[in-house]
Amino acid sequence: MEGRPQKTLVLILARELASTLATPMFITDEEGRLVFCNEPAEEILGRTFAELGEISATEWVELFTPEDLDGNPLPTDEVPSRVAYVERHPAHASLRITGAGGRKIDISSTAFPLFARASEFLGVIAIFWENKE
Repeated sequence: MEGRPQKTLVLILARELASTLATPMFITDEEGRLVFCNEPAEEILGRTFAELGEISATEWVELFTPEDLDGNPLPTDEVPSRVAYVERHPAHASLRITGAGGRKIDISSTAFPLFARASEFLGVIAIFWENKE
């Protein structure tokens, strides 16, 4: 099979877990590419995974333009999934994203790196939820 390499068992199992939960989640691989988001995440984002496809972290930021809760652009290195990816430790933040149709959505997000072994980084899982006030 040509194209992208086959996913590791850990990413396959993470996708299976995400697909069974009502909590919005997305998963990235070791290259930082989005490899899955579940239906609850699709509802918040306003786009399906089929529409998004496997996009890079840069494309993700361009689509959803993260901001702090005051509406200022959020530096990429402060986005929880990016922190988990770069620094290889869990991260949490409240932020604002722009969903489909320009809808501003306040969310909280917790992201953590996935390892098969301590030295084998495989990607990131990000769990998020809409902050409704």
